[in-house]
Amino acid sequence: MSLISLSPFDLALAAAMVLLLAALSWRLKLGVERRMLIAAARSTVQLVLLGLVLKVLFDTTSPWLIGLLAVMMLSVAGWEVMARQTRRYRGPWGYGIGALSMFLSSFSITVLALTLIIRVEPWYQPQYLIPLLGMLLGNTMTGIAVALDGLTRQAHDNRERIEARLMLGATWGEAIADIRRDALRAGLIPIVNAMATAGLVSLPGMMTGQILAGSPPMEAAKYQLLIMFLIASGTGLGSLAAVWIGSRRLFDERERLRLDRLAAGRR
Repeated sequence: MSLISLSPFDLALAAAMVLLLAALSWRLKLGVERRMLIAAARSTVQLVLLGLVLKVLFDTTSPWLIGLLAVMMLSVAGWEVMARQTRRYRGPWGYGIGALSMFLSSFSITVLALTLIIRVEPWYQPQYLIPLLGMLLGNTMTGIAVALDGLTRQAHDNRERIEARLMLGATWGEAIADIRRDALRAGLIPIVNAMATAGLVSLPGMMTGQILAGSPPMEAAKYQLLIMFLIASGTGLGSLAAVWIGSRRLFDERERLRLDRLAAGRR
């Protein structure tokens, strides 16, 4: 079965449902209609621009253009990680911890998957690289943001307990060990839940897209399994890196708790 193309009118019908939801939000005084419309407009502009950019990339397969798009995706993801934290790190650390963690996890796992598992030639083929990297960055971003937010909030709320452990002779790692575990657990819960319910409660996006495009269901299921396993490993490695770097940043070279390195919490 060939792919059925969507017309502008088809998309307008779908957009009308979002407008209806915004109207209901306004009528019920929920206060989210403005953000909903802005988000819908942003997604429309971003996806249309991405479609145009990918068309050029598919035609040229230029490694420089592909690399530029990948760096831009990482830059935006790093900003989103920082924006989602209640108590973010001051200075370049607020942005750098999330961006570096995603680079170490998402980029390395993407290259590994393309070279050793999918074995596409060349490995930077945009048809495979950009969607795979985008899915990894999007999900890893969520896990890292949740883990870092949990780390900084708990460190601030439990500062007396941490400092008491330090005074009793504990190292910085021992003083914050339980908080790091809780933060890592919180960062991994979303992807664990997604894997547990995939196919039973929800039909994941990768599999849905391939089925709609005409791929055999079993082949779509195999690709979805591959993606979910890669996302799980990327989220785990990224969260580990972010929590370790972030927790080390909370202490100085004399192993004193330095909550002044965090910005004030946002209301």
